[in-house]
Amino acid sequence: MTDRKPIRLLIAEPQQLVREALVALCERNPDIEVVDQCADGAAALRLILQKLPDIALLELDLAELHTLELLRQARELQIITRMVLMTGRSDRKTIIEALRCGTHGILLKSGSTRHLMDAIQQVSAGGVYISPAVEIDKIFAAHRNRKDNEDPFETLSAREHQVFTMLVEGHRAKEIAARLAVSPKTVDTYRASMMRKLDIHDVAGLVKFAITRNLTSLPTVDFHFPIPSLSTAAITPNARAKAAGEGLG
Repeated sequence: MTDRKPIRLLIAEPQQLVREALVALCERNPDIEVVDQCADGAAALRLILQKLPDIALLELDLAELHTLELLRQARELQIITRMVLMTGRSDRKTIIEALRCGTHGILLKSGSTRHLMDAIQQVSAGGVYISPAVEIDKIFAAHRNRKDNEDPFETLSAREHQVFTMLVEGHRAKEIAARLAVSPKTVDTYRASMMRKLDIHDVAGLVKFAITRNLTSLPTVDFHFPIPSLSTAAITPNARAKAAGEGLG
């Protein structure tokens, strides 16, 4: 019986704590070897070219070079590494555009460790993985059956959708241009076209639209939670004495 080679994995995730947690989880699996890790898209593409991992696990919204642009360039370069995208969004447009760009897997961040391992194993074996929470049949049915102008958001081009996503996440035109490897003037053109299609005329309106339709990974804030009152009875005598001694009482 021959030893099976481990799956060579690259992880690209901007948040260090999340990235290190992913590395730790994957390294616990003897079938996976984490060959490197990074925080942005430009570094990810460079490491993919250098180390040729079997799988690249990529956050959808990487800095420096946007993840979907990374996928486009990887496809042009005929890179054999298979790509799995991690995202907190499961809307139809995001899923369709990710698949169009050539991703081999879509892993929702709301999923479990089991989903992470399933994604790596399935994509490594040559398959395509979609998180169970994504209703892929409904997404494709809606895509096949949609009527022209039924939903202005569905009429956005791939580039317009990328610009929309980054604008509502708070990125400026210059940064968006760098991530997409285009000029700021081109970004302005995409933004104007996208706003015209949506009939929205400022970024605040775009953010409101995105939040209303759950099209952003920005956290929502609940301003209606109860705030417990702090009574002096809840403070222990030792704490009160210490506060008094420090001139705080």
